[in-house]
Amino acid sequence: MVLQVNMAADRRRLQVEIDRTLKKVNEGVDAFADVWHKLSVVSSRTETPNATSMNQKEKYEQELKKEIKKLQRLREQIKTWQSSSDIKDKKPLTEARKQIETQMERFKVIERETKQKPYSKDALGNTYKYDHLDLEKEEINQWIQTSNSRLTTQIEDLETKLEDLNSNKKKRMDKERIESTKHRIDVNKKYIDKLEKISEMLKKNLINVKKVQDIKDDVEYYVDNNDDSNLPENLDELDIFDNLDLDKYDDSNGSSNLLTFK
Repeated sequence: MVLQVNMAADRRRLQVEIDRTLKKVNEGVDAFADVWHKLSVVSSRTETPNATSMNQKEKYEQELKKEIKKLQRLREQIKTWQSSSDIKDKKPLTEARKQIETQMERFKVIERETKQKPYSKDALGNTYKYDHLDLEKEEINQWIQTSNSRLTTQIEDLETKLEDLNSNKKKRMDKERIESTKHRIDVNKKYIDKLEKISEMLKKNLINVKKVQDIKDDVEYYVDNNDDSNLPENLDELDIFDNLDLDKYDDSNGSSNLLTFK
């Protein structure tokens, strides 16, 4: 009996520690995003940066480095918990680790820039302008990953719901709900496919960032409200992606007839 009480107390302490760490991850990701935004603003402020703007840029780069190190330490703790058999529900840990690794990928962009000499021709010229465009692309890719993560979670929940409906003895009475759930799973998967294609096109400079930014509100509305029976038809039918001409891009052979955007 005493052993059971002690084990229960250990589990509670572990859960408290996990919750505290997950909270730190969310705070760390927010802090990283805040500094990233400030760096983006400085990078886009002027075509020909002066010493002041370069100093600000360097300051924010150092702040990003500090924030990413904090997140990496949290990631190591999360990896330890993920390998532990004492923790049954590891989904929050997996999501937190994905969040951290997304920021790590974004930070690699900054690392490439800081390896250049601060006042070299590249750093003060074309690369500096590219830095802003790259930041915008990274912002969009971050948003795509977050959106797809939420859509994937929704699919998992819907598939569980579908299993319950199919196992119901009154399955015939639930036919409409079964079809509706199947449809929502299918549309979610199509959204994920579209967004992944956009991400690939961004990496290869095959799509204009501004065009992608123009559909953000509609995509976010779908992700937030796709359980609403009154969902606008253009969102349910994926019409919002039409202007992006995604069908012209064929990822299977890595080729495209699209123009390269800078």
